Formats: sequence, structure tokens, C-alpha cells
Amino acid sequence: MRRLSRRRRRAVEDGGGVAAEVSFGPAAAAAPHAAASVTQQTIALAKRAIKRTVRQRALMIFPMIFPLILFAINGSALSAATRIPRFPTHNYRDFLIAMPFVQGAMFVSISAGVDLARDIETGFLNRLALTPLRPEALLIGQLGGALVLGVLQAIVYLLVGLATGVTFASGVGGALVLLVLSIAIAFAFASLGGLLALRFGTGEAVQGIFPLLFVTLFLSSSSLPRNLIKATWFREVATYNPVSYLLEGLRSLVITGWNAQALELGFGFTLALLVIALALSRAAMNTRLARK
Repeated sequence: MRRLSRRRRRAVEDGGGVAAEVSFGPAAAAAPHAAASVTQQTIALAKRAIKRTVRQRALMIFPMIFPLILFAINGSALSAATRIPRFPTHNYRDFLIAMPFVQGAMFVSISAGVDLARDIETGFLNRLALTPLRPEALLIGQLGGALVLGVLQAIVYLLVGLATGVTFASGVGGALVLLVLSIAIAFAFASLGGLLALRFGTGEAVQGIFPLLFVTLFLSSSSLPRNLIKATWFREVATYNPVSYLLEGLRSLVITGWNAQALELGFGFTLALLVIALALSRAAMNTRLARK
């Protein structure tokens, strides 16, 4: 009996009880046939996603530490770049601090994609399709764990930056805006990871895309301002690379203060990525469920 009870609890934690919870909200006791609202469905799935993320501590810690290791190495090894004429700051860490936020967001995308792909492979997504679950609730709810991870990473990177001497030209308000933008970037990349999972259906395929995401980071203005990049082809690639504008939006709050153009581009490209990824994810989900 004790072993059976453990199996039942584990089934609920792994999603066995979520299908019922998203079908009927807390008011189900008073009205057994009342369907849960989209908000209740989203919250139910988000709780499950958050619990699963918290249980996987290794997937939380190591992807968070790796960007900090690169920040420490590059912050010391490339500090001579501040001697370049017209370099925007005398402290290279002020320039580099934006990189861990975007790099961490890319790790969040893989985590979100692998978790959703696992649900596809185990058939959990198909079971949810038998419930009155709204597609938007499934998409946003499944990304709940990634959102929590993005918030945690943003706070850690900000504290590490302050501890290593990073100063904000925009003040305390700028630090708060940086947190908001970095969390939005993490959620946008998590949506991209969800799209990859729905398109390919396996965690291995999602992980295989990660090197391509990393390439976009290094082919951006992550190490030098675009106007100081000497190689013409590199400067052109960085100019057309949206990741450059995510970095520059974050960086502007540290170096230049309230730069309206940099912030508009940063938030604009983040919103564009989020909207496009969610729209394509919904279409991919409809296609995948229709096949079943």
C-alpha cells in the first residue's frame, strides 16, 4: 500500500494529476462540470513546470555558472580593449555585463525546449489534448519553469555584476529596467525553445540547435562595439544580428544611462521574437496534435 501510494504521488508530480486540474478549476467541487478558465489552466501547468525545474538542480546551477565563468575570464583577459580610442567605458566589465544575461537566456531556451520535448515523447501532451485545455494555456504554462529560471538568473547576474564593480549610469531605476528586459529576453528565448520542441519533438534535436544560438552570440557586438569592429564582414553581420540589439539595450543602462533608441530596439526585438515564437508554436502544436 505504501509503495502504491508513492507511485500515485509520483504520477501526480509527473503530470498525471495536471490533466484533471486543467480541466476543472478550484470551483469544480461546487460545480463539477465547470471548465477551468484559461488563467486557471495556465497556472496549473506553470506550477508543474516550476516544480520540475526546481527538482532538476543541476540544470539550474551549471547553465547559470557557465556565463559567469566566461564573464570572469573575458573581463580580465580583454580588459585592454578599453584602451582602444572611442571605447565607451574605462571598465570592461561594464561593457561585458550584458553578455551573461543573453547567454543565460539561451540556456533557458534549451531547458524549456527539452522539458517540452520530454512531455511530447512521454505522451503527456497527447493526454492533455483530450482535455478542454486551451492551446495558449499550454504554451505559456509549460514555460513557467523557464520564466522562474530566467528571473533567478537575472538576479544572480545583477548581484555578481555589482559585486565586481559594475556601475549603472542609469541608477537604481536602470538596474530594475535591466532586470525586466533580461527576464523578457529569457522568456522570449524560452518560447523559441518551445517552438523547436514542437517542431522536432525530441530533446536531442533541441539540444542540437544550441551551438547555432551560441554562434549568433559571438557574431554580435558581445565583445566590441559595432563601430569599433574592423573586419567589414563581421561588422555587417553584427549589424544585422538581432542579438546585438538585445545586448546593446542591456548595456546602455550600464554605460550611457537612459538611451531611448537602444532601449526601444532592445525591447522591440525581444517582443518580436516572443510574438513570432509563440505564434509559430501554436501553429506547430495544432499540427502535432492533428497528426495524433
